[in-house]
Amino acid sequence: MTRAAAALCLTALLAACSPRAPEGVDRAVLDEAISVAIGDPGTCVLIGKGGKVVYQYGSHMVCGRELPACEKPGLRTVDDLLKSAPTSGPARTASCPSNPDGSRGVAWAAGAIQDTDFVYAAVMEGERTPPGIVIAEKLGAAFARAGLGPKQ
Repeated sequence: MTRAAAALCLTALLAACSPRAPEGVDRAVLDEAISVAIGDPGTCVLIGKGGKVVYQYGSHMVCGRELPACEKPGLRTVDDLLKSAPTSGPARTASCPSNPDGSRGVAWAAGAIQDTDFVYAAVMEGERTPPGIVIAEKLGAAFARAGLGPKQ
């Protein structure tokens, strides 16, 4: 098997294993809306329903990182946050430095996607990371533009 064929097979296998998108939502449109709102190589967004991830924006490497939890000592992953995402009310957000000298930051946001039975969790880490509350606001608008929740 040639390298190109092997790479194509691996890509197809990984795509088959990755969560697609909530039913009725075009994954490409959702990817683009999130990319425009908060897209960054250090960003991960998960959407879940009934304890199951139905969509992932960001690489498995980024989404699997353990980063400072901010509101309590210790580390967590975005999947940990998704499991405890609020199902109603305002989004839960947090932000803090992600390294000892404070030159990088991490921001977390999790909550219900308005007018749906989906929840989301997001993390962004980098040198110019906006606060978690900004991420939550931008994601709310991105979800609506992609057809999730109320129309804008």
